[in-house]
Amino acid sequence: MDFQEVITYFEEIQDDEVVNSNKRFAIGCENAYGIRLPVIRKLAKQIGKNHNLAIELWNHPYHESHLLATMIEEKENVTSDQLDDWVNSFYSWDIVDQACINLLVDLPEARENIFVWCDSEKEFVKRTAFSLIAVIAVHDKKANPDDFDKYFTLIKNASFDNRNFVKKSVNWALRQIGKRDIECNKKALDVAYEISENDDKACRWISSNAIRELESEKVQKRLS
Repeated sequence: MDFQEVITYFEEIQDDEVVNSNKRFAIGCENAYGIRLPVIRKLAKQIGKNHNLAIELWNHPYHESHLLATMIEEKENVTSDQLDDWVNSFYSWDIVDQACINLLVDLPEARENIFVWCDSEKEFVKRTAFSLIAVIAVHDKKANPDDFDKYFTLIKNASFDNRNFVKKSVNWALRQIGKRDIECNKKALDVAYEISENDDKACRWISSNAIRELESEKVQKRLS
């Protein structure tokens, strides 16, 4: 499929009810067709990897075209400028998370940029840093427990950020590290309890949520 065929397909199946539903969950942008994620994923599989089409789709100001772009982009063709441009233009929590899952987790430069993005004043750029940590914790099966130690200071520092989409990603990162294995679980819990000692609303929420899950019978039984 070429660019125009994709857009024509989106226009044919657009659904205002999905648009309105997504808005209630702070999903999307001003321009959206209202197409559910499984439909976009299916289309991405049909298209396959296509760098030029991904660029065209990203430059089309619609939410679904951006999501599809992250799914079909060729990781080996992503430049530093493109990576910086895409991340700094993120506008919604789901485009952040899908980009991390579909593309950024496979980019060494994106992993390096975690230590830059974590200090960004832009809410969704900062979310990218911690969502990417969470995705690495889930998908990088070759990583050792010690490989995640470098993220704990970032998590502790960001736990004071009360912005909704930042604190949720910080919490997500901490929980996913803590669910990898028993060693990571202990380290993540130590960090969670350290965060809990701070008299800050975001710190209390992040730590209590993480402790509750990481100490749960379900998680402890699976890890042991």
